[in-house]
Order: sequence, then C-alpha cells, then structure tokens
Amino acid sequence: MLGPVFLAAARSSGIRRVVSAAPVTRAMVDRFVAGEELADCLAVVSALEQRGLRVTVDHLGEDTRDKQEAQRNRDAYLALAEALAGTGMGERAELSVKLSAFGQALPGGHDIALANVSEVVEAAAAAGTAVTLDMEDHTTVDSTLAIHAELRKRFPETGAVLQSYLFRSEDDCRALAEGGARVRLVKGAYDEPASVAFRDKREVDRAFVRCLKLLMAGEGYPMVGSHDPRMVAIAQELARRADRKPGEYEFQMLFGIREAEQQRLVAEGHRMRVYVPYGTDWYGYFMRRLAERPANVAFFLRSLVTNG
Repeated sequence: MLGPVFLAAARSSGIRRVVSAAPVTRAMVDRFVAGEELADCLAVVSALEQRGLRVTVDHLGEDTRDKQEAQRNRDAYLALAEALAGTGMGERAELSVKLSAFGQALPGGHDIALANVSEVVEAAAAAGTAVTLDMEDHTTVDSTLAIHAELRKRFPETGAVLQSYLFRSEDDCRALAEGGARVRLVKGAYDEPASVAFRDKREVDRAFVRCLKLLMAGEGYPMVGSHDPRMVAIAQELARRADRKPGEYEFQMLFGIREAEQQRLVAEGHRMRVYVPYGTDWYGYFMRRLAERPANVAFFLRSLVTNG
C-alpha cells in the first residue's frame, strides 16, 4: 500500500531533504548503492567479480532538465567505460543507462539523448563491453525503443529493458525476440495508471511469464530481472524447454538484495549479473527500492522513528 507513496516521494524535493538528513538513511543507502565515487564503485565491482558474479553498472541520475547536466552524465559514463576497460573484465562488466539522464525530457530530447548515449555505447564497445538502456515510465517507451533500434544498427549487443506490467510489453517482447535483441525483463517499478499497466500483482506475474516465454523461445538473449523465487524457477524451466544452455541467458538482481540467492545461482553454473548503482544522485533510486519491497519500507520507517 505504501509503494505509490514512496514513488511520489521520489519526486519531492521537500521529502528528499528530510530523508537525506535522517541518520538512518546512510546505512540504508549503503545497502543498495555502491558508493558515491567511481573508485567506490570499482571496489564493489572487483569484489563481486571475485565471487563469480557479473555486473552491470549504473551511474545514478535521471529526469535531467538541463543540457549541461546531460553532458556531465554522459562524461561520467565515458569515464566509467574507460575505468572498466582497465579492469580487463570485458563483457562481465556492462553499463546500464537511463536516457532521461542524457536529456530525453528536454525539448528535442530524443535527438539529444541519442547523441549522448551513442558516445557512451561506442566507448563501451571499445572497452569490450555493452550497454543496456533502462526503461522508465510509459511515456518514454517509444523513444527508448527507437533509440535502441538505432544503436543496434552499429552495436547489435546493445540491450533494452521491458517491464511486464505494461500492457504493450508482450508485443514489444515478441518484436525484440524475433530481432535477436538482448532484453532484460523486469516487472516494473513506476506508478503507472491502470489505463496502460496491470495493477494487480498476480496479473503482473502472469504477464512476466508470458513475456519470458516469448524471450526464451526467441532468437535473442533473455536477461531475467527478478528476485522472485517463483520467477527464477519458472525461468529455469522455460530455458530447459527451449534447450537454452546456461550461457544463452542470464539472471539479474539488484546490488544488496538476495545475495545468497545470487551465489546459489552462480554455484549452479548460471550467469548471474548484479545491477550496481553508484553516484551522488541516489535519492530517486533509493525511494523506488523502498517502494518495491514492503520489508524495506517497514525497516526504514521503523529505523527513522527509532533514530528520530
């Protein structure tokens, strides 16, 4: 029930000031965010890699309304790509980007975001790795998928994210699977209206399975973005039915969530990639993590009251 409240709070500057000042916040943020500086992030990436985990790194930032800020976000990713090249991890360390951080919401934002992200994708390719375009709210889907299609002309390994709670995602999964794309399938983390998205958890789960069937049976590379044990088990069964070997799909989970399950999948021989966010603009990401998991909300609110 509190999920929509936290999603609304993610856009509130007043609530941001209160939450940021709370003593308990730093400990909670550290659970989900790999530090504020690139060096902090690289240390986390190295530790995860030593445990047999792959990573996809996100420099936090979104809803950019300033062209110069969009360019600074681009430059941060260029520095990240260069740093990852120095690790020698190759495709074991990928990049995830939100196009709103690159100016997608600005006037003429589609072209601005495409120009900025093209430089990042090219730098990632030079580093031996790839970029996945995170999906944001439903108003950005057409632009994001159009940019994805454009990038794949030169860099076919560029991935896209689809959210199963959107009514349109089944058709999008079918099209991308037929086109051989890399697709991360998630349930969805934005407060979408009932006119475009399933609101009932059971319906979202059923849509996730329908989309996953299409991806596993298709020509692309499915990336299963879920912490739900049922969805993980279903994905394994669908991969078996599609005769996919462990290297022909992967699981993805967020940094700081279900770490034991991540290690279990690695031990079973699966590809397991951890979504590792870092940077100073952590607030929106943090609030969405609270919105997704009631246990996180309860823990945070209890700690906030206790620490006053």
